[in-house]
Amino acid sequence: MDAIVLLKEDHKTVNGLFKQFEKGKETLPASQKRTLVDRMIKELTTHAFIEETIFYPAAREAVPETQEHVLESVEEHHVVAWLLSELRRLDPGEETFNAKVTVLIENVRHHVEEEEKDWFPEVRKGMGRNRLAELGAQLMAAKANAPSDPMRLASAKA
Repeated sequence: MDAIVLLKEDHKTVNGLFKQFEKGKETLPASQKRTLVDRMIKELTTHAFIEETIFYPAAREAVPETQEHVLESVEEHHVVAWLLSELRRLDPGEETFNAKVTVLIENVRHHVEEEEKDWFPEVRKGMGRNRLAELGAQLMAAKANAPSDPMRLASAKA
């Protein structure tokens, strides 16, 4: 699987979790909300890790004109990492829980839209099929090394 396809699959997985939360945010018991948000935290932390450590540096090297996009993406990851960290500790019964998850969802959807519409086509053109396939294998392998704590992401400290 090429790197961009893998990243888009991650985006679909996370969006599915978002939709489940949005559909049930007023009716789901706290334990189910916790389970959904914990899965979001895991998926998003892993995704951010592989982007920051492998994909972004490779894209920046292969397509130097994407540097501004990479820098902006890392800043977006920074915001998401802090939201994830707060949600990790926040009880689903707290009155701010749903609002914080909604802000997370809005931030991530904005980030995904920019990547998929504006940036990925440019990177695909600049890297080519073989390089994207190599990167895809690296990304898949790196998922096993992703931290569970979003505050251990490089972007959390940026």
